[in-house]
Amino acid sequence: MASISSRRLAKELMEIKNEGCPVGINLLKADDFASWQFSIEVMGDSLYKGEAFTLLFRFDKDYPISSPAVQFMVAEGKESPVHPHVYSNGHICASILGNEWSPVLSVVAVCVTLQSMLASCKKKERPPDNDRYIRHAPDNPKKTQWHYDDDTV
Repeated sequence: MASISSRRLAKELMEIKNEGCPVGINLLKADDFASWQFSIEVMGDSLYKGEAFTLLFRFDKDYPISSPAVQFMVAEGKESPVHPHVYSNGHICASILGNEWSPVLSVVAVCVTLQSMLASCKKKERPPDNDRYIRHAPDNPKKTQWHYDDDTV
């Protein structure tokens, strides 16, 4: 019997394959229900015009009840966007991935939210505690106790 997680991910994958992704978002890899990769590009006039980034989604057995671990990939020549909520190791401080996660959200909805976060950015800069954070950051960004205090960028 398939788990809730695998049934949900199979449904989301089928929707992506049948309907495609929103403009600027592309599924790169979904070989299993453990991890998926997407490219994300901000469309229109933005600070990130012409830049593409790769998002890594990691799913545990409790998805969609628990959020996926989501981060920008920074290996193999890939870099994370310079953004006030994105650390140089690719970890993302966004409440939608933490205390505001809802099981009704989909992988594509997360991609669109992060695309919008980048599109609305007014200044390319790292979080003020970037250097300290990346020295002690866990491999899994879900293990970080984020403090959400700024939703203006």
